[in-house]
Formats: sequence, structure tokens, C-alpha cells
Amino acid sequence: MFTGIDEVDWASLGHAYGPADDVPALLRGLASGDPAEREAALDGMYGTVHHQGDVYDSTLACIPFLLELVASPEVQDRGCIIELLTSIGGIDLGGDDEVAALDPEDEGFEDAANYAMASAAIAAGADVFLGLLGDKDREVRLAAPGALASLHGDPARVLVLLRERLTVETDTEVRLALVEAVGRIALRYESLRDETAEWLAWLTDAAQDPALRLASLAQLARCAPARLPSDVVGRVTGLLAALRRTPRTEPALEVRPALEVWPALEVEPARETEPFGRALWSPLPAGYAWEEYDAHGSGAGTGTGAGAGCGTAWADDLLRTLHCALDDRVDDRIGLVTYQLRSPDWGQRADAVWMCGGLVQTWRGAYDEVVRLVGAQLTHPEPRLRTAAAAWLEGLFELARPAADALAARVAADPAPWEPERVGGPAWLGSALLALTRAGDARAVPALACALDEPELNVHLMYAVPHLGEAAAPLAPALRRRLAGLPLDDRLSEQAGPLLLALAHLRAVEALPEVVRVLRGAPAFRREWVVESALRAVAAFGPAAREVAGDLRALLGGGSAGLVSMAARALWAVDGDAGPVLPRLRALLRAPDAHERREAAWAVGAIGGAARAAAPELRACLTAPDLWLRVDAAVALCRVTGDVQEALPVLVAAWRENRYTRVEIAECLAELGPVAAQPAAPLLRSELARQRRHNVSEGSSGDHDIHHDEKLLALCRRGLGHRPAAAGRQKGLPSE
Repeated sequence: MFTGIDEVDWASLGHAYGPADDVPALLRGLASGDPAEREAALDGMYGTVHHQGDVYDSTLACIPFLLELVASPEVQDRGCIIELLTSIGGIDLGGDDEVAALDPEDEGFEDAANYAMASAAIAAGADVFLGLLGDKDREVRLAAPGALASLHGDPARVLVLLRERLTVETDTEVRLALVEAVGRIALRYESLRDETAEWLAWLTDAAQDPALRLASLAQLARCAPARLPSDVVGRVTGLLAALRRTPRTEPALEVRPALEVWPALEVEPARETEPFGRALWSPLPAGYAWEEYDAHGSGAGTGTGAGAGCGTAWADDLLRTLHCALDDRVDDRIGLVTYQLRSPDWGQRADAVWMCGGLVQTWRGAYDEVVRLVGAQLTHPEPRLRTAAAAWLEGLFELARPAADALAARVAADPAPWEPERVGGPAWLGSALLALTRAGDARAVPALACALDEPELNVHLMYAVPHLGEAAAPLAPALRRRLAGLPLDDRLSEQAGPLLLALAHLRAVEALPEVVRVLRGAPAFRREWVVESALRAVAAFGPAAREVAGDLRALLGGGSAGLVSMAARALWAVDGDAGPVLPRLRALLRAPDAHERREAAWAVGAIGGAARAAAPELRACLTAPDLWLRVDAAVALCRVTGDVQEALPVLVAAWRENRYTRVEIAECLAELGPVAAQPAAPLLRSELARQRRHNVSEGSSGDHDIHHDEKLLALCRRGLGHRPAAAGRQKGLPSE
């Protein structure tokens, strides 16, 4: 073994941390008889020669030796080495000609070339995996199907062997790996897809093992969702129920031999769509270790539910695959997740909570029952389930209202609900109080008042106070006390902002002395930000704050465009006379800087009809290169003229070009009312007909994304003159 390893000039090769002269020791460590040494070597391989999925010249040099290790029965933990090879060689470059199309001088050429060479080198030796489908080592049998599906160059032959192996394999997880590999091949090779989908559909009925039938449904959903049965939810829930009743044994598969029914076909390779083995959807929040997750009953080999077969990692994986593959079949996904949330296995319910994340974050739908069932988890004795539920409900805002009773009960039962619950190590972010506040429920007020007396201000809670609306009025005295007690030092910007926002929302003019103290005494550090926050409160107080008019006039004379614009807005609100502020704002609208013009447009729009004299400058901004300047100017023009017609082309173009402009545009149209907004009605109706949330981004999500999308829907309805839905009730696809 390792013939020629010392002949490689490893020191001239590199990996993530420099010269690769340490790699021979890692390779030899993979063959060690000591489990700890093997584990350390595997960690080293992932941490250096395959760091974060990268492929280096040293990675390429390792491939022959890794293939040799896989082919040696005396080597232990070969399943892990197969997975390493699959990861190294299974990266999709997005087309056969990608490397050829790159200029050698281009950034990324070397990486792409390394990936291509790694894939070719492993594919050339991939026959080694064919003999491992029936290996005595279970972990090898688990890993081999995925390697063959991703790396072997003869997928038709692989399909035959996978199906043949399925007729004799007795281990549940290995059988599921075989079915997943079949589905993977169907995704990679379009010419095999129809035939494979037909086989998967057949297997959903022919297999006696409910786990295998569930696996075939999951893969059918991935590669041919149109072939799914119409009663897919009923089938899946029935199979899950059967799994809970099934003893934890491994019965032989009783289906007709695949070779007799499904002959091999000649194939042409097709572009890959996603790497094999990649998690289709992660059910866990950031920082939640898999070890902790396994410990609560969803890990392999555990069973915390009513019967064996419930709470296994592979069952949860299949459900995640199904959720991802069902994609926009929202009603089906809701049916699945509500079934899971009623499971006797709390681990499966915890998994369902996190599945709710991707579902509700992406799709509009009727989620009342889902929210109510997640709220019911707040009383469970397991802290990880409680915090998972609270963390998900935090991001729902008004959609969390069906769980309001459960949230209020949780807050009432907690002696310090403003403090995140600790689960094991670091504090979790899940907070029933924050979720209740964002839902706009008045029962949050007593706990918020107590939070305001705590030594450390919880700024997340304070920023949520405006969602309570008028119900937050009893908090005004505590907000004033807290603002009055803040030292005028460098921490002022961090703590004063949410307090000033809450007081502005409440129009608590009795807090004017505290606001003026901050306005006049803000320190140099982030002074303008603090002053702008105070000016928003002054503007909200209106004529009752006339005593600070002198301060506002002084601020008009200098500072940033944001500060001047906010001072102009506040002075108009206090005096009710646009005359003194319009010249300054019109000058800013003619400034060369797009940001300065945007700030001025916002202030002019807030003044409304009294600022009609600034219309020429706003019209000039409609043709500016900056998209957001065009939007802000168009919205302001609508507000000062009371008519959408002139700005409509700009608004429509921006709506289609950048989805993040839609809330601002819809807010303007809703303010104008259905008669004035009539020319834009098709735009609003089109948005209401969409099932996918407007702000969904691949690979990222924001804490307020759902709230912003629900706000957009509400504004679209207002702009069309529709009556708002009852509080706490959400519809699926709008019928308007």
C-alpha cells in the first residue's frame, strides 16, 4: 500500500495552509489501526487538502492513494474515505466546456481546472466502487451508492447494479442510500429520467417496507414531481404512522427483481443540478450542533416516540427531502408539517419546526394551524423544543397571532421573559416575549415594562415596541425614565435609538424634555445618527414641540443631507409652514450626490402637497441613473401632486427591476387611495396573485423578510380598496 507515496514531491505542492509535506502522514493515518489516529487524519484531510470543499494540486496527488485505501478490505472506516472522494470529485462545474471557456489569466481558472481534473481522475478509478455495493462493512455500503451516482461514467450500468442490490440488501439506511442514488442519477441524466421516474413510482407501491416507499416518494418528488400521486400527503402520513408501528428490525425486501422489469438504457450525460449528499434543507438554526440534535431523539438509533422507527435521522432526512422537492406545493407541505407537529415524538416535532422556516420564509400560504401547533410546543419540558418554537415565531410578526395565547402563557410563566433561555452552553435567541411583542399583542406590555427596569437594555425588544400600536401607551413613562437615565456618552447611539423610536411611534409629547436633552447633548460619537433619531420624535410630536423650533432652524444650516432633511421635516411638522424649509430641500434635490437627493426627496414627500413647489426638481430626478433615487423621487412626486400618472412609468419599471422597491411603492399607492392609484392596479393585482414571497433570496434570509412581504400584501390590498383581513387570519393565494 502507498506505493510511490515517497516519490511525490509533497513539499512543492500546496494545500489550504501552505506546503503539503504533512499529507503523507495524513494518508497513512487513514490506514491506521488506531481509531483516534484515523479520525484525526480524516479531519486533517478535510481541513487542509479539501478545506471548505477546495481542490488543490495536493488534493489531486492524493486521489490514487485514496482509491487504493478504498480498495483495501483491511482498512477500516473506508466509508469515510469514499465520502471524501465523492466530495472531491463530485463538484459540478456547470457544463463540460466551462474550463475550456475560461481564460488562463482569469481568476478561478486554476480552481476550475483542479475540480475538472479531480472529477476525471476519480471517474477513471470509479470501478472500485462497483464491488463495494455488497461489502461486509455497512458504512462502505452506505457510501458506495452515492459515489457511483456522482462519479461513475456509465450511469446505465450503475442503475442496473443499484436496483439489483436493492433486492437483497437488508439494512434500512443502506436501502435508502440506494434509492437516493437512483434519484441522483435521474437528476443528472435527463435521458434516464423518465425511465427512472417510472421505476420509482412503481417502487412506491411495490415495496412492502414503509421506509423504502417513503424514500421512493422523496426521490420521485425530486426528479419528477409531476409523477407524484395526488394524495401524496395521505400516503406520506400513512407511511410515517406505519414506521412508528414497525419494530426496529431489517426485513428482507420483497419486490420483484429490478433486472426483470427495468432493463438498462443507453444514456447521454446531462448537466448536474446539485451535488449528491448536500443537505437539501437544514432543519437546525445556526449554532445548533448535530450532536445536540441527535441527543434529543432524532439521531440514528434513538427512539423517543410511540414506537420504534420514529425519530430516526434517516426518516427526518427523507421528510426534509420531500419538503424541498415539493417546492411550491404549499398545501401539501403544510399537510406534512402539521402531521409532523402532532407527532408523539418531540424530536420529530422539533425537526418540523425548522422545516417550517424554509416553507413560510419562501411561500405565502394559509399557516394559521401550523403557527398554532408550533405555539403548542412552548409548554414542552424540553428546552430545545421550546426555544426552537420561540425562535421561529419571532420572525413571523403578525403571522404569529394564532400562537398568541401560547406565547402569552409562556411569557407569564417565565419570571424573566426578557432574558434568552440557556440550553446547555450559550444563550439561545428564542424569545416568546419578542415574538408576542412583534405580533402586536398587548399582553407583552407588563413584561416589557419590567425589561425597561433591567440594568442592561434589551434593544431587540425595544425596537419591537412600535408593533404594539396604541397598546404600547402604558410604556411611555418607563420609556421616558430609561431615556432620561442614559448617560450622554459613546453608548448613547446604541441605546437611545429604540427608545426614541418607541416614543415617536406613541407620539408621547410628554417625553419632549427627555428628547430635547438627547438632541442638545448628543456626544460627538455618531452624533448625527442620534440627533436624527431625536428629530423623528420631534416630528411625530408636531406643534406641541414648538419650543425646539430654534434648534431645528439651526440644524438646517449645516450637517449631512440626512440631518438637514430630517430637520426640515421636523420644522415643517412643528411650524406647519413649508416656506422656510423648501429652499434648502430644493437645493439638495439639485445636488450632484444621489444620496443627498434621495434624503431631500424623502423629506419633500413627507411634507406632501405643501411642497408642491419642489415638483420640478423631483421630475428632474426621474431620469437619474440611480434606481433608488428615481423611486424616491417618483414616490415624492406622487405625494406632492396627489397623482400617480406622471410617475407611473418609473414606478412600474422599478417594481419589475428591483423587487425590494415594492414595499415603498405600494405604500405610496395605498396612501393615494384606490381611485388615484387605479392606473397602477394591474401591478398590485399581479403581486397578490404570486405565491412566492417577493423578497426570497437564495442562500440568505433576513429577520424581517416575512413581515416585509406580509406588509406588501396588505398595502396592495389597501391600494386596491379591499378591506383588510381579520386580525390573525391569513389567506393562501389571495382571491382578490
